[in-house]
Parts: sequence; structure tokens; C-alpha cells
Amino acid sequence: MALRDTEVNSREKTECAFAVGQTVSPTGRVLTEEEVKALHNDKILVSDFKQMKLEKEAQKNWDLFYKRNTTHFFKDRHWTTREFEELKACRQFETQKLVLLEAGCGVGNCIFPLLEEDLNVFFYACDFSPRAVEFVKRNPLYDPERCCAFQCDLTSDDLRGHVSEDSVDVVTLIFVLSAVHPDKMKLALENIRRVLKPGGIVLFRDYGLNDHAMLRFKAGNKLGDHFYVRQDGTRSYFFSKEFLAELFESAGFQSVTNDYVLRETVNKKEGLCVPRVFLQSKFSKTSQSS
Repeated sequence: MALRDTEVNSREKTECAFAVGQTVSPTGRVLTEEEVKALHNDKILVSDFKQMKLEKEAQKNWDLFYKRNTTHFFKDRHWTTREFEELKACRQFETQKLVLLEAGCGVGNCIFPLLEEDLNVFFYACDFSPRAVEFVKRNPLYDPERCCAFQCDLTSDDLRGHVSEDSVDVVTLIFVLSAVHPDKMKLALENIRRVLKPGGIVLFRDYGLNDHAMLRFKAGNKLGDHFYVRQDGTRSYFFSKEFLAELFESAGFQSVTNDYVLRETVNKKEGLCVPRVFLQSKFSKTSQSS
């Protein structure tokens, strides 16, 4: 599934810590009276017909997204090792080779910085969009000896067609699951679980409940609770940590960490400073069968 991380898009932005004062929502996000009112009144859902059409055309809409934006929409994610120390800490010794799966790799903004930083990793990388996968393979840093990219619908295509069962040390799931229909999220996680080693971990980061991106949606874009459609037809779900924990546990994982990350995204050029809510979590594969 393709990525949609508006925290790190093509505009010049810097990130600063979110100063928590009042607490209005369970996430710690401060809501204005207008935002509370808008959330309360936003009850009209997109028609069933349009929802079915969006689901049917999900891959096409993401492919069109990458056709319009190519490799220029997202910045490379050099913050990954800072935010996820587990990428280094999970090794038993410094030169241990790790096998990683980037589920929803987009055009490789997470993969290639890590390949440059760490010579002892091998990446499997998959995405919903065939066009995104082609961009990954065309990148000058793409090396078949260190990376294997392929197209995959995590909700229906068995990952074991490309990745051996119980072979992956770490799965990164970053701004990906939010683009999957909530009814199919468990299918994606069960698929991921099959290729993880016993005790293997999933590193998760995605949109949290009441994030600024959620509160920007106008009436007429709501698909369900915490689930919205953008103008380009791509969709986004906004997670509570309770929902996420229950979802992962139902798919055969146990929670290690699961917390909201509060930030402000600052655009100095436009004079904007908006509050962001992300959910950053770590789950490990349990011994139970899925």
C-alpha cells in the first residue's frame, strides 16, 4: 500500500515538539471549539455506491497519485533510525545481517536511506502501486543483491509468493495501514505475520486520531468512523491506540509499545504551525498460530 505522509512532503517544513497544555482529546491534542463542533456535526457518510467504487479503484487512484507526483512528493525519511532505535537494537551483534520488509514502500523514501546507512540489511519492499515499484527499481541505489521490490496488495496477495515464511526480522509499516479499508486491515496484518520470524517485530507509524489532516476534511468526505477520502480518491484512516492494539492482537501480535506522538509541523514560508498527532508503536509476533 502506498505512503501518504503529509508531515514530510515536498514543501520546506521543520518539525518541533508539540507543547502540551490543555488536554481535550484522549490523544492529548488540543481541539478548538470550532473543531469540536465540526467533529460533532460530521455525521453524513459517502454513499455505499461511491464507497464501493473507491474500494474497486483504490489501486488506480494510488497509481495516478504517483503518475502526478513521481518521486518528488515525499522527502527521504532519514528520521527512521532516530525514531525507531529497534532497527539497531534488535541485533545480537553489530554486524548481524537483518532481513527487513517495507510493507508499502512507495518510491523508496525509507528504504534507500537505510540501505546507505546500514550495509548489513537486506530489504524486501512491496507496494500497492505498480508505478511506485517501478520508481524503486529505477533508483540508482537499487541493488538486487540488497533489495527485492515487488507489487503486492497486502490484503489479498500472499507475501509468501516473494518472501519465505518466518524469514523476516523486522517489518516497517509507516503511513501505510491508514490507506487500507478498516475491514481489511486484519487481513494485511495476518499476511505480514506469516513472513515474520517468531519474535519478529513490526515497527508502526501512522496518523493518530484528531490529527490536523483529519480535522481538515470538509463535510462529504467521511467514509466511516475516523475514515475519510481525499479529493484524489485516496483514503485515510486515523487510529486510536486502543483500536490499533486490539487490531494487532487479533492478528497474532502482542503490543510492546503503543503511544501517541504529538508534533507541530511548521511552514515558515507560509506562516503556518499546525498540530499533528501520530501513533508510533512496536508489536512482536506471538507464538500462537494465525
